[in-house]
Amino acid sequence: MNFKVGDLVTRNSHGNDIIFKIISIDNNLVQLKGVNVRLLVDSDITDLKAYDNEDIEQEESFMKRAYQTPLLDRNDYFYLPGKILHIDSDSDYLSRCLDYYDKSNVWSMGINEREEEIPNNIKEWLLRYKPNILVITGHDAYYKRKGATSDINAYKNSKYFVEAIKRAREYEDSHEKLIIVSGGCGSCYEELIKAGANFASSPKRINIHALDPAIIAVKMSLSDINKNIDLKDILSQTKYGKDGIGGIITKGTMYVGYPR
Repeated sequence: MNFKVGDLVTRNSHGNDIIFKIISIDNNLVQLKGVNVRLLVDSDITDLKAYDNEDIEQEESFMKRAYQTPLLDRNDYFYLPGKILHIDSDSDYLSRCLDYYDKSNVWSMGINEREEEIPNNIKEWLLRYKPNILVITGHDAYYKRKGATSDINAYKNSKYFVEAIKRAREYEDSHEKLIIVSGGCGSCYEELIKAGANFASSPKRINIHALDPAIIAVKMSLSDINKNIDLKDILSQTKYGKDGIGGIITKGTMYVGYPR
């Protein structure tokens, strides 16, 4: 079959479980990017099948749930949700997350930056935008051939996420005053949490949905600043739950005022 850049495809060898967009073709080697999952892979062109929208019900159901925002009493009270700064190495995923923030009526600023450059600039961005919630995302992967899951050097980009988190904690060391959500597909969850993240991927080293970190950020933005979050409930709102993202119990970032 004749494929071209931009086509949507699945991989026969993986049970056609993930939808990809073709981003480059070099002879028979094709580079793919997940449409809904934060994943970059290479594939032989002979392994591809054109995607024909035959199985989108599950994704549509997830998206419908993701866009459900809390019911707020707007008759008497007014609300000041937490501000989100989202730094992402992938412009497509970043744009999708910013659209999600906008539809959730939450202030956000997006910055597109390569993983290895994020640590160098993070304090400047924090000083400029002064967010309540910082999201640091991009592409990642665990390579079993390089070492154990506890070895940060066995991951594609986890070390950059860890360094960015540490520098953000130099700017603000309180987990309550600056909530950090970080990681990509298969990131070194434990090291990101130890570095200072409130939420991180991926406890089971699995792929995560493009919107999973943004869903966490919105839930924290719209949660009361005086109350501890329901951690299990918030994680369950993501595509893959506690297998994809974990975190610590903390308070929200939204102020509630009266009268409206």
